[in-house]
Amino acid sequence: MNDPHRTAGSTPDRRLRPLLWLVLFGSAAANVVLSNVLGNLWAGAAFGLLALLCGVALTVDHYRNR
Repeated sequence: MNDPHRTAGSTPDRRLRPLLWLVLFGSAAANVVLSNVLGNLWAGAAFGLLALLCGVALTVDHYRNR
């Protein structure tokens, strides 16, 4: 069934999603390594914030394009 609120030209751009997943996993891994292994809490917190922002962006993208 066609959605009357979407036009033919408004298909969602799916190229951003894999990049967000890649940045999410990379920043989560960097957060763990910097916080626990190396003991650099400031850099770990920055990567943790980046992971959180990627998670929020993926959630917004999911609910916007479902």
